[in-house]
Formats: sequence, C-alpha cells, structure tokens
Amino acid sequence: MNPVILIISLVLVAIIVFVAVMLIRNILAPKKIGSIKKLIKDGKYQAAEKLAKAILAKNSRDYEAHYWLGATYLASGKQEQAYIEFKAVNDNAVLDGSIPEIDLRKHLTKLYHKYGEEEAALREYLLLTKLEPQNAENFYNAGKIYEASGDTSMAVGMYQKTIGVNKKHSKAHSALGYIFLKNKQYVSAQAEIDQALRLEPECWSNYYYQGKLLMETGNYGAALKSFEKSQRAPEYRQKALIERGNCFMKAENYESAIQEFISAIQCSKDPKANDILYARYFLASCYEKTHNIEMAIEQWEKIKQKNAHFRDVAQKLQEYRDLQSNDSMKEYLTAGVPDFVDLCKSTVAKAYQLDAQSVDETPFGCSMVCVENKKGEWRNARPLMFLVDFHRDAEPVKDNAIRKITDKLKELSYYKAIVFSSSGFTNLALQYAETRPVILIDREHLETILSKAAL
Repeated sequence: MNPVILIISLVLVAIIVFVAVMLIRNILAPKKIGSIKKLIKDGKYQAAEKLAKAILAKNSRDYEAHYWLGATYLASGKQEQAYIEFKAVNDNAVLDGSIPEIDLRKHLTKLYHKYGEEEAALREYLLLTKLEPQNAENFYNAGKIYEASGDTSMAVGMYQKTIGVNKKHSKAHSALGYIFLKNKQYVSAQAEIDQALRLEPECWSNYYYQGKLLMETGNYGAALKSFEKSQRAPEYRQKALIERGNCFMKAENYESAIQEFISAIQCSKDPKANDILYARYFLASCYEKTHNIEMAIEQWEKIKQKNAHFRDVAQKLQEYRDLQSNDSMKEYLTAGVPDFVDLCKSTVAKAYQLDAQSVDETPFGCSMVCVENKKGEWRNARPLMFLVDFHRDAEPVKDNAIRKITDKLKELSYYKAIVFSSSGFTNLALQYAETRPVILIDREHLETILSKAAL
C-alpha cells in the first residue's frame, strides 16, 4: 500500500475514534450529571460526591461537574469545599445555560457573606439584578452592602429600586427611613418608617427606628413607648433599653435613666460589646450629673478594662484622680444640694465679701443674688449688687450661659456677675466675657479659692 495513503488512513481512523469517544462522552455525561442531581435530591450526598469526582477524574475542566460537586458539598454542610468549587466555576466556566447561573450566583452571595468578601457578594447581587430584574431582594441586599460600606447614596438608590419592584417591601422602607433619620431628613424618615409599620405592624425593629425618630425630634414620651414595643424583638432589647435611658437623660430624669442603663448592662451576654461600653459610659454620665462621682469612677474603670481608648474615659479618670487629693473640690462636686448651697454661700462670703440675698437651685448648680458686705463702712453708702452662678456640670460653660447672666445683669442694673465652673469655659464664652462686666472662675482658680477659704 502506498505510504501516503496509509498515513492518511491512519489519521482518518484516529479522527473517527476521537469523535466517537467525544460523542459517547457527551451522550453519557448528561446522564451522569442527571444522576448526581437525583442523588442530591434523594439526600445521598456521599454517592453524589463520588460520582462527581469520578467525572472530574476523567475531565478536570468539566465545570458542570464542578458545579454539581459544589452543590453536593453545600447540601452536606461542607461550605468551604462548596466555596472552592463554585469559585472555580465562576472564574472559568462559560455560562451558556448548562450550568444554572442564577443558582450559582445566589450560592456565591451566601458564601461570600460567610467569608467576609462583601465586595464580591455585591458584584453577584448586581449581576442578579440584571438576571432577575423582578426580584426585589437582589436590589435590597445590594443596598444593605452599600449602606454597611458607608455609601449611603448608592444604598438609597438600591432601596428605592427595591420599592419600585415591590412597593410592599417593608424592610426597604424601614432601611430608607433610618438613612433619612441619620441625615436629619425627618419628614422623609417619618414617611418611610410609618409605611414600614403599616406594611408590617408586628415587625418590632421598626418601632426601634420610630423611637429614634421621635427622640431626635424631642418627643421623648412617645419615643419611650416605641422603644418599649421594640424590645419584643430580642436583638433590639439591649439597644432599646439604652435609647430609653438616653430619652430620660435628655429629659434630665437621671434616676430613671440610671435604671434603664443598668437593665441594658444586665441583659448583655458580651461585656466587651460596644453597646455595653456605651451603656456604662452613659450610666457614668448620669452618676456624674447627680454628683455620685464614686459610682461614675467605677463605671469608667470597667470601660477602661475593656477598651482603654474609649471616648474620654482616660481623661475623666485622670481628672477625678486629681480630685481625690483636693477635699474642698471633692466636696464641691459631690455634695448634696443643701450642703452645696451652703458651701457656695461660704465661698462668696469668704473670698469676695458678698452676702447671698437669694439662692435658686439650677440644673447646673445654683444661682445667687449677692450684696457687697459693707461692715465697717458708712451706712448710707449704697452696696453693690452681684449675680453669681456656680456650675458643677461635666461640660464646659458655653457662651449662651454667659450671655444670659450678662443680659440679666443689665436688666437689673447690678454691678457685676461672677461665674464659677468646675469644668471651665468654651472659647466662645471666654471671648464674650472679655468686654463684659463678668468674672469667669475656671477650675484651677476655683480650687485656689476653695483652698484659701479653707472650706
């Protein structure tokens, strides 16, 4: 036989054999894939896994088999192995219909969430919005990721698209409401939160957002009721107690606030949780406001043990450690109201030779009308009148407080005002007082006055 003809014949035979093998494989492969699906459906995961691996042993680039091996792993709880298989399919396969693309991407979103790959999960949700434009959940889940990353404008867009697909999507209304609330767009926030509550009146988390809105707009009584309802959702109980405490704090009902913060701390399962640190911080603030400094220090110490850099806790502790060595300042900050008033009277009498004619208790301490002590001088000399404020709040005195006392001074035609503060004054307050008949006594100066007066 002619060698050329022999070579051509051998090549043709090889091609025919190859084509025949491929045809047989393509005919049998769907049957094998179908068998994997049935085994998964029947709960026979070990057999399904074995069959999928057998297919891949013959052809490692069979991504349909990779997909069903991943589905087998997922069904049997082997999420890490499932993640590897689905990722291989997503990175390499041509998704021409043989592999269920929507299911693949939904599986991937869950696994990306599990392993903290939020950007990858977002990409899958955005692809799903194209594949399933009538599925509102894909838009909503993309919005949640945008919101968590701080991109609120994109989050708002996704939530609005969610509602465009499904007007009754209460969670999207609620999420929009909370974003509007954080941006102080109270009218829009109320509209969305109210709609969420109409759609799902027993979704207790919505009452938490309603409470936040009511508290922000100063309706503390109604806010308390909303936070009370939101506690029916266990995951919101602690947050609601903290916010109830904040409502009472804003209303200057410190005793009730203390009880709410204590309840929030007691229901915690994680003492290092950020919410608990805030509950302790606010509790310490209430103790400080009510001049129970030792209890405040106890809370600041507990916060420091968990997070040494939490807000101004280190500064507070240092400030009050210094206080322990100064008995007169300690008494000024911790005395009950009657003793505090007596202390203030003695201070102006000994340090400024002023007699208190009247004293009014105030949220920040006390206010006095004082007259100059004219003992030993001519009786017909008209004594000078003073307005005196004593502040023992934790916050520096602001300029509006100085404006108020100077306006009153002018109205009554008194000589001068003196303002004592254990926490100092803001820069604006200091600037305003420079050209007015008012003396500002900061913490350092107050300590000196108290010491010299031997109080």
